[in-house]
Amino acid sequence: MKTRGWLAAVLETRSLKFQILSRTLLVMSALLLLIGVFQYVFMQQFMFQNKAETIRNQLAALPPNVWLRAELGGDKSTSPFLPRQDFTRNNRQDNVGEGPRIFVPDLTIALIDDKGTYKLVSSQDEQSTLELGKEEYVRILQKRTKKQEHLIMKDSKGNEQLIVFHQIGGGEPDHSRGYQGLIQASTSTAPIKDVLLRQLLTFLFLSMLAMVIGLLGFLPVLRRTLVPLSNLVDTVKSIDSGNLNERFPDHQGQAEMDRLATSFNSMLERLEFSFEAEKEAKEQMRRFAADASHELRTPLTSIHGFLEVLLRGAYQQPEPLLKALKSMHGESIRINKLVEDLLLLARLDRTPSFHKTEVAMDDVLHEMEHQLRLLAGERSVTFLLEPETQCHCDPDKIKQVILNLFHNAVQHTHSETGEVRVSLMKTDAGAEIAVRDNGPGIAPEHIAHLFDRFYRIDSSRARRSGGAGLGLSITRSIVELHGGTIHVESSVGEGSAFIVRLPR
Repeated sequence: MKTRGWLAAVLETRSLKFQILSRTLLVMSALLLLIGVFQYVFMQQFMFQNKAETIRNQLAALPPNVWLRAELGGDKSTSPFLPRQDFTRNNRQDNVGEGPRIFVPDLTIALIDDKGTYKLVSSQDEQSTLELGKEEYVRILQKRTKKQEHLIMKDSKGNEQLIVFHQIGGGEPDHSRGYQGLIQASTSTAPIKDVLLRQLLTFLFLSMLAMVIGLLGFLPVLRRTLVPLSNLVDTVKSIDSGNLNERFPDHQGQAEMDRLATSFNSMLERLEFSFEAEKEAKEQMRRFAADASHELRTPLTSIHGFLEVLLRGAYQQPEPLLKALKSMHGESIRINKLVEDLLLLARLDRTPSFHKTEVAMDDVLHEMEHQLRLLAGERSVTFLLEPETQCHCDPDKIKQVILNLFHNAVQHTHSETGEVRVSLMKTDAGAEIAVRDNGPGIAPEHIAHLFDRFYRIDSSRARRSGGAGLGLSITRSIVELHGGTIHVESSVGEGSAFIVRLPR
């Protein structure tokens, strides 16, 4: 069943197996056909040349006086060139003193003198004679070479013949030396072409046999060669949007398939990461909506409660009225701050472009020193600033980062014994800003979530002090959009340090 299914896949016209197999057979057939054509043409020329050389050797073996006797007009009974039946009959004659009868089988022979005059001296009954023009004979005679060219021509009956020329002597006829002129011998090419056709048929038969044997041997090799591709197909079938942890085998012994598998694995890793990031983003959005709704609902509930108290008649009493108005004012400030932070985070999520310039960070911190000391109140504030520390940033956004970190340190230190230290130093890559405090510190389980939106270690305390858990999220977004980093170093009971590194 498995073999039948694989053969069905091979015979599927859109199958890669079928296309490889059919195109391989097509190329092999074309090559074999080309080889057959070249072999036929080459062998035809070779056999014609060989046959012409054989005929010349036969003609050269005859003595010159034989050609002279034929030229002088001996009758047919005394001619050395007789048809087969005349040769047999004359062999039975016992003419004493007459020279031997010479017979060259399958040849029609003619003599051409130095003026191009054609004289037929021997002819086969089934062959028509071929006579060229005198000009052509004179041209051939002028070459003055024993080994003349040969021609392939058709006679009056349409039969193709091989014509061979052989030159004897080089001057006027001399009866003592023999005949001098040109001998034309012609024979049919049919026997040669029959041999060539048999050779061609034999070659085609052997080629077809070789292709069949090769095909039977190629199918298992093709199947084994395409195993890595089949493995890729099977892996793809097992992958869906919910099962992206499948990976393609990338060591199958084929460089192209291994590279393809590696590329697919990289793509799957990116897709898996994207799906996980999408899930995380949806979860964060859900939490964000829930937390934002909760943060907005708390001050709105408070304002609604005070309004109900006033509507019940408290507005007629100055002291409760003033208290309610102050509370509602504080809650409205808190709502306004929360909305501004949410809008700022939304703008940061769209990756805005900051107006970055070369800034001396020590000058920026000196400008903020008075504001930060007012924010610290009775707490001790120390500035350790390395002069001429440059970095490439938006100064207004970096001021917001420093203000957020300083405000976070003030919130988590004692109002009288608290200590906050702001330091600035040069690094190989740019500048490092650190805000350290002597607060209660942060437990290790909270450090990983400090920069999450709406995350608060002490929810009740943060809400009383006006925090919504967005300050550190805003800070990290601004720092990362500058190409910098921010991290926390903290020990429970000893304090915390927020360290920002900005590129130069």
